[in-house]
Amino acid sequence: MRFGGFLNLCQINFNMNITRENISDLNAVLKVSIEKADYEDKVEKVLKDYRKKANIKGFRPGMVPIGLVRKMYGKAVQIDEINKMVSENIQKYLVDEKLDILGDPLPKPDENERIDFDTQEDFTFSFELGLAPVFDIRLSKKNKVTNYEIRIDDKMKNDYLQSYMRRYGEFRKEADSEEKDMLKGSIEALDDNGNIVPEGLFADDTTLSIDIIKDTKIRKLFIGKTENDYVDFNLRKALPNDLEIASLLKRQKEEVSDINGAFRFTIKEINRFYPAELNQELFNKIYGEDVVNSEEEFMKKIEDEIALNLKQESDYKLSLDLKKLAIEKTDFKLPEEFLKKWLLKVNEKSSEEQIEKEFDSFRHDLKWQLIRNKIARQNEVKITEEDLQKEAENITRYQFRQYGLFYATDEQIGNYARETLKREEDAKRIADKLLEEKVIALIKELVKVDDKTVTIEEFNKLFE
Repeated sequence: MRFGGFLNLCQINFNMNITRENISDLNAVLKVSIEKADYEDKVEKVLKDYRKKANIKGFRPGMVPIGLVRKMYGKAVQIDEINKMVSENIQKYLVDEKLDILGDPLPKPDENERIDFDTQEDFTFSFELGLAPVFDIRLSKKNKVTNYEIRIDDKMKNDYLQSYMRRYGEFRKEADSEEKDMLKGSIEALDDNGNIVPEGLFADDTTLSIDIIKDTKIRKLFIGKTENDYVDFNLRKALPNDLEIASLLKRQKEEVSDINGAFRFTIKEINRFYPAELNQELFNKIYGEDVVNSEEEFMKKIEDEIALNLKQESDYKLSLDLKKLAIEKTDFKLPEEFLKKWLLKVNEKSSEEQIEKEFDSFRHDLKWQLIRNKIARQNEVKITEEDLQKEAENITRYQFRQYGLFYATDEQIGNYARETLKREEDAKRIADKLLEEKVIALIKELVKVDDKTVTIEEFNKLFE
């Protein structure tokens, strides 16, 4: 469609018509004219329904004079019906004309404020439109991106191993306290003479990790203690953080900001954490009975998991770079002033300054969305029910792995995934993810991708 300031007339519903004036390639004004004949029957029908249901003192139900109903509700019903008709016909017009707009039509206040529903019977409403730009996708093998493959090293494998051993470790009771032990006991406030304050601050069955105590001298006081020993110490000096103090005293964070002075912690139990041992019991806990039967097999499993996680990191970086390349190589403008007004309208709590501050990010995301949708249309990208189910299962498996549930059956995962897809918001999120992945794969085929092996440190620097 060529734009140039011409008028496009479309007759709809009796005498109602819609007129479009293209101000530029990206901006237009829509004028919707509506006459009394367009809306009076609808208004009358609504008022008659009101009459049947109206409960007005002095009149039996259904016997209220229509003139009284019209006097009480006529103007509000008229405005409501006109608004509905205008909205419905604008939507129909946009569909019929195959007009691709950004945001929503915005009423022009300078023209619409002159409308007087008390004196007028015919109305013309004006709306601003932001038109989607026309552009071509120009990507080729001349355009290059790098796919960074992250090298697995011994530190990664050891960190992963230690993580599993900590996750499946346990606390055991000990007789004497050491620096990293967890103490269970009670805490109570002391006065200036070191005596317990009657009815003062007190918490029973609370816990204190020795290694979170910030003051070195106070921390040493807790080492080498046994059950029923106590330690007097300055609480604020030991734990400057209000959240830690609140946890220890079993209070809300807001309640402890003024708490200071000496406290006594009486030890009732000493617990020390022991990581899980590298044995068959650990292998079974993680992967299920007899799935892994040796340390060698276990380390191979770990390496496979690391490789999968690193590939996800690499794929994420590659997708960012492909999106960035597509935006840089696809040149088009947006109706920015219109979009800023629209953002201000739909985000009522935002100010013009906030909209301006965040607009660069919005522009970037909108450009990508337009490019993504065009590539999807051109290549007839489809998201099937099977695609959705498979992706929901992949997401479920990943979530289960995060919680250490490696031995969930395919049936359990499938059922969980189906429940996820029943939630409309989750289904839409997964469909958007799949659409994006399919478009990224198409862009990847259009350009040249060079592989490069890097260390994890080198990879992380790419995001600085």
